[in-house]
Amino acid sequence: MMRSGGEPIPAGRAGGGMGPARFRERFLQGEPVAAGVRTPILSSWQRCRSLGLSPDQSDLPFREDIDPDERIIRAAVPVLDRLQSRFAGSAMNICVADASGTVLLRRFGEASLARSLPAIQSVPGFVFAEQVAGTNGIGLALAERQLIRVYGAEHFAERSQGAACRALPVRDPLSGRIEGVLCFGYPRSADDPALSTVIRKAAGAIERRLLGQSSARERALLRAYLATGAAAPHRGIAVDALALELHPHDRAILMERAAELISCAQRAAVEVSLPAGRLVTLVSRPMTSASGVEGVAIEAVLHGPAPRELFAAPYDIDQPPGFPAEPAVAGVSLRSVAVSGVAAPGHPGRPPSPGHLSGTAPGRVATAADVDGATDDHLGSPPPTRGLVMVGEPHVGMYALAARRRLELLSEASARIGTTLDVRRTAQELAETAVPRLADFVTIDLPEAVLHGEESTDPRGDLRRAVVHGIRDDCPFMPVGKQADYGPATPQLRCLAGGQAVLEPDLKVAAGWLAHDPEHTEQLLSHVHSLIAVPLVARGVVLGVVSFYRAQAQNPAPFGDDDCSLAQELASRAALSIDNARRYTRERTMVLALQRSLLPHGLPEQDAVEVAHRYLPAESDVGGDWYDVIPLSGTRVGLFVGDVVGHGMLSAATMGRLRTAARSFAELDFPPDEVLIQLDNLVARLDREDPAADGVGIVGATCLYAIYDPTTQQCTMARAGHPPPALVAPDGTVSFPDLPAGPPLGLGGLPFEAVEMHLPQGSQLVLYTDGLIEDRHRDVDQVLEQLSDALAHPERAPEETCQVVLDTVAPAHPCDDIALLVARTHALDPRRIATWDLPADPALVSEVRAAALRQLADWGLDEAAFAAELMLSELVTNAIRHGAGPIRVRLLHDRTLICEVSDTSNTAPHLRRAATTDEGGRGLFLVAQLAQSWGTRYNPQGKVIWAECGLAGV
Repeated sequence: MMRSGGEPIPAGRAGGGMGPARFRERFLQGEPVAAGVRTPILSSWQRCRSLGLSPDQSDLPFREDIDPDERIIRAAVPVLDRLQSRFAGSAMNICVADASGTVLLRRFGEASLARSLPAIQSVPGFVFAEQVAGTNGIGLALAERQLIRVYGAEHFAERSQGAACRALPVRDPLSGRIEGVLCFGYPRSADDPALSTVIRKAAGAIERRLLGQSSARERALLRAYLATGAAAPHRGIAVDALALELHPHDRAILMERAAELISCAQRAAVEVSLPAGRLVTLVSRPMTSASGVEGVAIEAVLHGPAPRELFAAPYDIDQPPGFPAEPAVAGVSLRSVAVSGVAAPGHPGRPPSPGHLSGTAPGRVATAADVDGATDDHLGSPPPTRGLVMVGEPHVGMYALAARRRLELLSEASARIGTTLDVRRTAQELAETAVPRLADFVTIDLPEAVLHGEESTDPRGDLRRAVVHGIRDDCPFMPVGKQADYGPATPQLRCLAGGQAVLEPDLKVAAGWLAHDPEHTEQLLSHVHSLIAVPLVARGVVLGVVSFYRAQAQNPAPFGDDDCSLAQELASRAALSIDNARRYTRERTMVLALQRSLLPHGLPEQDAVEVAHRYLPAESDVGGDWYDVIPLSGTRVGLFVGDVVGHGMLSAATMGRLRTAARSFAELDFPPDEVLIQLDNLVARLDREDPAADGVGIVGATCLYAIYDPTTQQCTMARAGHPPPALVAPDGTVSFPDLPAGPPLGLGGLPFEAVEMHLPQGSQLVLYTDGLIEDRHRDVDQVLEQLSDALAHPERAPEETCQVVLDTVAPAHPCDDIALLVARTHALDPRRIATWDLPADPALVSEVRAAALRQLADWGLDEAAFAAELMLSELVTNAIRHGAGPIRVRLLHDRTLICEVSDTSNTAPHLRRAATTDEGGRGLFLVAQLAQSWGTRYNPQGKVIWAECGLAGV
């Protein structure tokens, strides 16, 4: 028994004992088997294991989209029919797969074999690439790129242990690419070394048929090159084989330089330095075929050790497709060269000189006299490896080079256009991509509604200039922002009406364009001479029109049909990006409107603090930052700032829910730590109740709550995972109080701690969200220093402070939204505060009433005396009867008259409607009728019952 390529298999290793089955078993158990398994098989097994493939896997990917007109199918069908006849009556399974490992054709020596085999081995369409099927003939032939043999247990899959196969890649002779694989499958007992010869001849026949599908001119140029015997003295190698040693990027560089040399149509040699440091010489040889076809052959000369070569039987390119084939050109194998009849890209009419190839890597360019020397062997060095890279006709190369440059422009457009979700910026990117490679000037007109994220109701009559871009700034185009009023016969409106690009190669004879605005067009004609107008349409929405202009001085050639097609493709791709930006703008506008509607619309009237605030949305999206100012009882004020995780509509809506709840808890007069506890429980409950939250709901929201009392100048603060505030003293000293951080809202069960501090009158309390200070491009400590510098000016009003902070501290391109609240504290004049302490003695009620009346008279509030006296009497009486002493009475003269009665009891009074027979129970009802508002708040020493009396008529 023989190995692949004629190597014998040692006796006893074809089956049990220490044969493939035993080695495979040891390999699957993780034992070393390197000495007993052929290198290609072991390498394949190792790749299979690294991919996580299972030997028991029975399913393979299946493709139903096989094109019956594929080149490899048309070339292989007659050859497989002959093979089926040759192996008639045997258990031979013959198949052809494409370069991805998908089986395209199957033939069987015995027809009944197709019915007895499973679908995976009998039906075309299954993929046998190594990465999905493991070690097998087709997959290994593609991986090794040569004739291979897999026998029995050498297969990775259990299902193939009883079979053997031989497989050989099939290459396109004119490109050197692997087009597919020819594979023979058979029982292990039918293995025969002669099958290697048969499969080589059959693959050669398929390759000749592939060659027969090329043009006669391509074959004529190739025949002329082979007839010169240019490659005979040296070892020939294909670029496809070079790929085994060279990086694909290096191979692409060689093919690009070869194409440019063909377009030059000169005898030359160019040394190309590849990124890896290797030097390759490309030699250009003009030639003429026997039939008169003129072309150029490009050879690659590699100095140094030769790369791995391919071995194949030579054959004649002129022999009619058939099987078997007899070689007609001795010593030359088309399988060892890579040839392309269509050179890759050039520009019509502009062939580059050999010394100035576009993008050519640094290297010497030889003249005709140097060419032969460039290919000679260096004295004392091994002969260079050389091979044909490409043949083609110069004018074909020029047009192909232009095609490549167009593809490069489209590829660049895909990367450059749409980098942001801004309509104007996306339009600008389209213009910058097109200038100067396609046009010298570009103007883009968009409806006003599109710029605002909406669909225009009249896109033809509502166009405004959005972009003007060109190689110079002196071209008299309509400026940005002006309405574009096009006539019905202008190319711009014609393209919008027809939905297709409109080409005006010569603007001097474009009647519709000239008649629209004769004075303006006359000025433009001194700068531009050719125009392509293309509509911007995406998903059925008309977004505007783009105009490409070519300048006479820079590019006298007019636009052509190819340019028109390229402009249409560019505009189509850009229109999708512009539409994405438009949709984003619309959605962002909606979310921003929702966000702003849920934030405070104005500041409440209060005298405790002077407040200013700002909200700045992120560039990319709107988030859930919020703030609030809440007047509280006793002239106090509550200050909130918070941040809901995430961005978009959901975060904005969640912010509204959280702000409403926070305001409600604050108005119940809870202290800051108690408010955060209530919010924490609420957030956790909302997330549990929301089935769509999927673990990413409100949990993680942060909040800071501060209560400032102007009567004592004390501020109580607590935070839940939020950045600490900044405190600006009246002398300009800036500090960041070390408040206990507390966990973010929603984690549940963890405590919050409040801190109380004294704020002298004129202090500034600055609350903000993390978007102000956290930025991946800046250090937080440096940002806090910038914030300190911006705040160290106590003379500034809060409004001015807000603006300075946003101008100097906020990121230029914020990734997160920012909420900022600046509050300058005031103190209530002590002369507007009256306090009496008394024991729980009902006899003292009259004395308190008298003292209160005297104080009201001093304040000039005689009109409010009756109501205040009655309310105060009821509140003090209730405190004496139902509370616990000592009792404190306090009157506050602010925007309203506030009566407060405090005691040390935690018993909460409640309002009720007394029956006609009840002797009491009407006190709070009477207070509620007389007061503007009333309520109860608790403190560590007990409670305070308060009532406010309006002073509108005072």
